[in-house]
Amino acid sequence: MTSKNSNYAAAESYLTFQHNEYTGLPILDEKGRPKLRDSYLLDTLECGESSFAMACLIANRKYGKNGRREDVKTHHYIVSFDPKDAVENGLTMEKAQALGLQFCKDNFPGHPAIVCTHPDGHNSAGNIHVHIVIGSLRVRTVERQTFMDKPCDWEAGKKHRCTSAMLRHLRVAVMEMCEQADLNQINLLEAQGDHVSEREYWAQRRGQRRLDHANAKLAAEGQQPTQTVYQTELDKLRKQIYACIKNELCDNFLRKLRLLSIAFHSIHDKNCSIAA
Repeated sequence: MTSKNSNYAAAESYLTFQHNEYTGLPILDEKGRPKLRDSYLLDTLECGESSFAMACLIANRKYGKNGRREDVKTHHYIVSFDPKDAVENGLTMEKAQALGLQFCKDNFPGHPAIVCTHPDGHNSAGNIHVHIVIGSLRVRTVERQTFMDKPCDWEAGKKHRCTSAMLRHLRVAVMEMCEQADLNQINLLEAQGDHVSEREYWAQRRGQRRLDHANAKLAAEGQQPTQTVYQTELDKLRKQIYACIKNELCDNFLRKLRLLSIAFHSIHDKNCSIAA
């Protein structure tokens, strides 16, 4: 995830204080003060004696970068471990934090960074996970690594490039890290079910929350809810298309899409788009 927020302190605040997962607003105590998270481990890298926010601001001033609103200020990566690792493989928050720190040093050298481990994920999934937030600007020249292909990837004063090649490298690096640490892993280089964007994920979560509240009201009135699982429009479209694809030839597939009022546009048989 990338952020254009010039308030660099907001990243550390999000990682250390409790926030409403739907609104993103801090959760306050009875005295109106932000509530600390129950458990977390946090370290910074490449910040010297300064805070992460100050290290980023000093770098921006030194190199004359990130002065525009549209500039990417930070990059946020999350390494999530299998919930079973805590029981089966002895994964602790301390071990996860150590793995996260080394991962950050290996893959984002020269960038001011926050590495923060949380004990749980969304929906109380129980998976220990590590947040890595880096300032987009590299503060020192680093030794060139095999995954770096341009001078801007290792020179001071240059910005981090979140390219497809970089993301692929990071997926491989996560898999190798888990293998070396004897932790469970999945093949991150292959598609794992439906790809859902962060926007659609939160749309589904908010929709499910509204539906649950509405169903609770119906139940209190003695009525039976007709729908218990909320679907986004994209998910409905996705399921309709998959239903058409199953065991269908191309002509039948296109005909079924049209019957569902789903338009299919093809250009030179190479690029295509589907729209409801």
